[in-house]
Amino acid sequence: MGTWDIGPFDNDAAADFTYAVDEAQGDRKAEVLLAAFREVTETGEDFLDSDFAAKAVAAAALVAAQCPGGDPVTTSYGPDEAVPPLPVELRPAAVAALDRVLGPDSELLELWEESDGTEWKAGVQRLRAVLAGPAGATEPGGPAVASRPE
Repeated sequence: MGTWDIGPFDNDAAADFTYAVDEAQGDRKAEVLLAAFREVTETGEDFLDSDFAAKAVAAAALVAAQCPGGDPVTTSYGPDEAVPPLPVELRPAAVAALDRVLGPDSELLELWEESDGTEWKAGVQRLRAVLAGPAGATEPGGPAVASRPE
């Protein structure tokens, strides 16, 4: 996996994933995000591939951007198109996926731990906190995620 920084979109798998998000029509974008979460959570106790984990982290960042306290997605590696308001039901799925990414048998976590991934892990934990927060877990979708700057 090519990785150039610690952000949710700063790797090849996540950058490629945003293409799938852009290709999905309006309300189908939520289905693309949910599929990324399920790829991670439905692996059971199998070793979690880093590419699946990276896509789930990127998907979680898109959901978190619409939660109170979430950071907007403004990186050039994020989706080109604005993401419409997402259903709040995606938030628990995102939390479960991030728990799996940060848990045992996660290749992505192992790779980051080999190179002192303290900041990366803290960033993923912040995403999780926003998604699981009391306001973030109960309020309807917020503003659309910003598109890439030109």
